[in-house]
Amino acid sequence: MDENVAEFLRRSILKIPLGEMKTILSAWNFLSEDQLQTVNLRQRKEFLAQEIILMCEEKCASVDDMALLDIVYTQVHRHQKLWNVFEMSKEPGEDVDLFDMKQFQSSFKKILQRALKNVTVSFKVDGKNAVWIRIAWGTQYSQPNQYKPTFVVYYPQTPYAFISSCRLKSTVPLLHQALKVATKHHQIVQLDLRSRHLDSLKAIVFREYDQTFENHNSTVPLQEGSLGLNMSLDSNIIHENMEEKERIHRVTQDTFGAYPQPQLEFAQYKLETKFKSDISGGILADRKEPLRCLIKFSSPHLLEALKSLAPAGIADAPLSPLLTCIPKKKMNYFKIRDK
Repeated sequence: MDENVAEFLRRSILKIPLGEMKTILSAWNFLSEDQLQTVNLRQRKEFLAQEIILMCEEKCASVDDMALLDIVYTQVHRHQKLWNVFEMSKEPGEDVDLFDMKQFQSSFKKILQRALKNVTVSFKVDGKNAVWIRIAWGTQYSQPNQYKPTFVVYYPQTPYAFISSCRLKSTVPLLHQALKVATKHHQIVQLDLRSRHLDSLKAIVFREYDQTFENHNSTVPLQEGSLGLNMSLDSNIIHENMEEKERIHRVTQDTFGAYPQPQLEFAQYKLETKFKSDISGGILADRKEPLRCLIKFSSPHLLEALKSLAPAGIADAPLSPLLTCIPKKKMNYFKIRDK
């Protein structure tokens, strides 16, 4: 086995948590069951890596085999990547073609390899029929960098692809061209939607985030105890509080639904406006350049946090459409300009 392949494998093993080692190696489907049973997980990672390297040497493992292991690791740890969403489109009136996996893989790889001599392209289909593509980029004069690959997740016969951040910006047009040709689309555009939560991005673009709606009942009236009301208060105050709480609850359910929200970590708003005043003169009045402002909302679960603001009494209900339209508009990056 080539020493570069051995080093690639060593680094891959070292980054896999011990608790996930057997699961990931099994999903890799390269080592036999007998070999997996002999793997000693009670030793130091360096010794474990050497043990697995020796096993792979017996099977003449290649860089393509190591790339597949990296795909399996990334499938498990997909949240470590920042995913961008791209939408493709066909010419008006163009028919939807039947998807052929072999043709797709061959076409995608040919586009990249014709334009770039040194590039490694690997494919793996997951249990949800998504095609995972791993591209290790090189140049005309250097071998592919296996430690800084780009990942693409494509769902066949849909217009959407999810792409991890490309470190080499010069490769982006080539990657887009390969996707368009392989999927038989005419155009590809990047949506203003990105996150580390790949499953939530998929739920947003495919409108899957409301599938658990039937498991919730938004029509059940709220009880005093569930609203946190002090029953020793005057009955008129309790009645007013109940009405207001029920209004907030109803508006929140109408706005967000009764189902769990897709998980996003941030939403960003860029404001660009010109200063307007009836009073002439002054520094801002003479300014020709627009005023620019950047506002960013961050949370481990932003949409659920926004959903809880009004019921918690932190914000009025309903919230601004700019905050509540994120899933419907398929955006969490907004640019706000003067009309």
